[in-house]
Amino acid sequence: MPELAMVRRYEAAGFRAWPASFVQYDGTWVIRLTAGLPAKRLNSINPLDPGDGSNILDRIARAERRFDAYGRPLTFRISPLAGANLTRHLDRERWLSFSESIVMRLALDNAHLIGVMDQIPMKDIGRFVSAALQVHNMEPAMRPGLSEVIGSIEPEAGLFVSKEGDEPVATAICVQDRDLAGLFEVATKPELRGKGFGRQVVLSALKWARHRGAREAWLQVEADNAPAVTLYRSLGFADVYRYHYRRPQAS
Repeated sequence: MPELAMVRRYEAAGFRAWPASFVQYDGTWVIRLTAGLPAKRLNSINPLDPGDGSNILDRIARAERRFDAYGRPLTFRISPLAGANLTRHLDRERWLSFSESIVMRLALDNAHLIGVMDQIPMKDIGRFVSAALQVHNMEPAMRPGLSEVIGSIEPEAGLFVSKEGDEPVATAICVQDRDLAGLFEVATKPELRGKGFGRQVVLSALKWARHRGAREAWLQVEADNAPAVTLYRSLGFADVYRYHYRRPQAS
């Protein structure tokens, strides 16, 4: 079991690095909603104190009204900070569990960055979003929402794109929050995976962050994304904790 203080540190950094457009607290539950993007991280209830397990039915009902107003499915993001009372309630109600993710970290003093290409991050959010939509194969309708989220990041954010010729082949966002460097939206075009482009863009982002004073890198990756997990572990990233999502079964 990870130290809860460490989990809280990464959870707080994640909220700052990937900000939702609407945030409301109900006790120590953080309700995050974003009209422009359907991503689960941006549209979920995030419990932050294992001891906060009172009035669960009423609080879920209040949150459900918020989610309905945004047209989002009611979703909990369950980290080690979710308490046993809440978990037992969701189990009794037979809420579905899905999309387990791993939070990983790497001390940048241990990162092998000698010989890694120096890359200057993009300044133009529009150009980066165009590249990200292409690499992720996302619908053009996602452009405004993704642009809004990136533009709302308060810590320093480096926008990285690897190209083959003029074509973007891999992307990453590195958010430096004091001594932490968080990696987000790391992706490689599916047909070009396994050729080193993802490794290249991640290492360039880590080198940039270390030059700016970051001491530790961290990221979140879906547990069933075996190629990505293998890549990160080969770079020296180690598991810190896991989280998953829960939704009520369709009636």
